[in-house]
Amino acid sequence: MFYPGEPQELRNLVEDLLAEVHATAAPAVAAIVPHAGLIYSGSCAAEVFKRLQLSSTVVILAPNHTGVLGASSGASTWRSGTFQTPLGDISIADEFVSALCDACPLVVHDPMAHAREHAIEVELPFLSLLAPDSDLVPIVLAWDDWDRCRQLGEALAGVVREWHEPVSLVASSDMTHYETAESAARKDRIALDRVVQLDGEGLLKACRQHNITMCGRGPAAVVLEAARLLGAEQAEVVDYRNSGWVTGDDSQVVAYAGVVIR
Repeated sequence: MFYPGEPQELRNLVEDLLAEVHATAAPAVAAIVPHAGLIYSGSCAAEVFKRLQLSSTVVILAPNHTGVLGASSGASTWRSGTFQTPLGDISIADEFVSALCDACPLVVHDPMAHAREHAIEVELPFLSLLAPDSDLVPIVLAWDDWDRCRQLGEALAGVVREWHEPVSLVASSDMTHYETAESAARKDRIALDRVVQLDGEGLLKACRQHNITMCGRGPAAVVLEAARLLGAEQAEVVDYRNSGWVTGDDSQVVAYAGVVIR
């Protein structure tokens, strides 16, 4: 539904998206990338991934779009095995997942939440091509309140800080949904102003106060807090666009932003 299922077609698409980005990879603490169909948001995602030196462990946090949960904690991970993609299998970083579950009781093994969720899997073709040996920590969040975002962000930072190798943090999120391009851009400027200040709590408040329908605001808030605690000093918006760039219709768009945090 979100990218071609035929391996060579998908490989060609992602390679073409990455080839359009004239940037070099550099160390980064974290990032925010969109998760729509690759024909809509793939160029924005490529602008981010091309700039990242992805670590051997990649944590991807995403929103729960389906509302399906097998555990009431609402922070759903996958403890072992692999995620299958047309470009090959991506192994779960089971030791890191176990350490995070121990550090934060909110995080639990919950396959039901992942069964039909796209917001992690749409990032995996980039991971397959750019860091094929990396292992994945998938986390789907069903909430966006600051108390739990802060708790998970602190736990995540603590595990990363003590880990024996670097870890990349990625929040999967689209921006404003189903408004005019002008309205979306106006609202998203407010949200992204909090993002560039590494202010996860402020981001959640802004989304509530201004009715900003950023679907991954919870994952973004967690990643911003974890990155801040890990010493990140700046967040740069490297791309912003909307679905109207593809459809030609600016009357009702979904917007996408790419952010690199260092």
